[in-house]
Amino acid sequence: MSDVMKRWEAHRPGIDALRVEEVVRPEPAPGEVLVRVTAVSLNFRDLAMLEGSLGKWSGVQSPGSEMAGEVVAVGTGVTRFAIGDKVISVDIRHWIDGPAPEADTNTAPFLGRLAEYSTVPEDLLVRAPASLDAAAASTLSVAGLTAWFALVELAKVRAGETVVVQGTGGVALFAVQFAAAHGASVIVVSGSKRKLERVKALGATHGIDRSEIEDWDSHVLKLTGGRGADHVLEMGGGDITRSLNAIRVGGRISIIGLLNGSELRASITTIMFKRAQLVGLGVGHRRALQDMIAAIDHLKLQPVIDAVYSFDQVPEAFAHVKRGAFGKVVVRIER
Repeated sequence: MSDVMKRWEAHRPGIDALRVEEVVRPEPAPGEVLVRVTAVSLNFRDLAMLEGSLGKWSGVQSPGSEMAGEVVAVGTGVTRFAIGDKVISVDIRHWIDGPAPEADTNTAPFLGRLAEYSTVPEDLLVRAPASLDAAAASTLSVAGLTAWFALVELAKVRAGETVVVQGTGGVALFAVQFAAAHGASVIVVSGSKRKLERVKALGATHGIDRSEIEDWDSHVLKLTGGRGADHVLEMGGGDITRSLNAIRVGGRISIIGLLNGSELRASITTIMFKRAQLVGLGVGHRRALQDMIAAIDHLKLQPVIDAVYSFDQVPEAFAHVKRGAFGKVVVRIER
């Protein structure tokens, strides 16, 4: 194993600032493992951080937070993994289980995964699913777990319920698959008729083209016989009036994204009348990730990957995320 490795870095905000650098390959400290990275899944938040719109720019940034790989060395005291284990990353430190993370958990994503090797505390890894290759496995710890945590862990989605999913990105398509697997009726709201046709193959019951039907909330009410949806996955943020209108009395809105703004706007009167449950969340704990992996292996569920790029195509991969993807964008690291 060489003492040097390649890693993507940016010294200023912007996709065009990305460069491949040769750096010293790290060694695992006590309690850490060295992972040979095989695939990295890109998230919208990775793009936002790279462009300087999410958090303070640090001067030098090595992007990438969601990865799959193989353990190639272990530090002293490591007991959970051995050399040769296939693993994926965990996104939140010190949150193994429980209703909410403690105050000392990390509040910013881990970075630096767009590299040939990465040292990781053993608590921040789980075994990869046996049924998926590295590219597919790399999509699970952020996008997959966010959808699973919202629908299965917290909302406990059941057969016969109606779930509204906004968009066709990574979290949204995982949500469609998980809700359908639990027997729920799934309504997808998107601005692309072509994507709505594709999403039905994943288990969506109905598609609403918001470019043609602006008041999609009224259409949800029609599709549910006036009752409203049990659950809306709110990907946009900003004004959530339509999501509130679309849910039933006692319904739930999981606030996941902020594409339409970081300030939430809603009528308190409507919230009170609907007895709405508004739940903000970001990813989930390690136990839920392991539950999800077990379910994926059992169901043989395949994550939706829009494109796979090579390690030297990282700027192109980020550009794909920026223009919008149907599912996930992955960088495969081959040697």
